[in-house]
Amino acid sequence: MTKYVVDASVVLNLRRQGIEVSSNHQLLAPTLLRSEMLEALCRKVRGGELAQEAGLDRIARFVTMKIRYLGDKVLRRRAWSIDQLVWESTQVAEYVALTQLQADAFVTLDAALGAEVERLVETAGIDSLS
Repeated sequence: MTKYVVDASVVLNLRRQGIEVSSNHQLLAPTLLRSEMLEALCRKVRGGELAQEAGLDRIARFVTMKIRYLGDKVLRRRAWSIDQLVWESTQVAEYVALTQLQADAFVTLDAALGAEVERLVETAGIDSLS
């Protein structure tokens, strides 16, 4: 089974496009993904890109996705050591740390982020998930 760490951009895209993740794969994410998803959907509603009911529907569909959330002491410690060396925010460091500790690759639709982290972890495209 291949394990992929996914960020909010990937989760939003999977649900929006109705892409089914292969049963040969497991999705992982730091616990912060839940807050990032809520924030991203609220931004879309406030910006007029998404109706409020559609936003609520996407939240309901998001919570049914099979994603294993991790945020234990080991992950936090690894993120801390990565963050001190690289970023001002710990969010990216949590994704990198989780990939280093538990997964085969990190999947994001943010090309700049993917390029930024590929020296620390293996990255993969969203098409790898199906």
